[in-house]
Amino acid sequence: MSKKKWTNIKILGAEINAMREARKSRQEIADYFGLDKVQIKNGVHRYNKEVKRTSFGIAPRPKGRPRKDGQPPRQNEKSELERLRMENKRLQDFLQFTERK
Repeated sequence: MSKKKWTNIKILGAEINAMREARKSRQEIADYFGLDKVQIKNGVHRYNKEVKRTSFGIAPRPKGRPRKDGQPPRQNEKSELERLRMENKRLQDFLQFTERK
């Protein structure tokens, strides 16, 4: 039986964890899914690392290349409008504080 070259391990994560809790070996899990033992080892390692980080409250990092303008992508119009209103109020307060208005 030929092994698969690439498989999205995250999709199989729930089943793999259930099999690990049932005390199945990495080789048994790999044979069941038609994967290599190393793929299972790395997938379980990544899952455990993700669980550990989220338990400490560390948010996952965004993937991919950052935007050129350095601004985060726009979430929606409502949040953008709220942000602009807050910025406008802050500027008005600053100008009133410095008595320029």
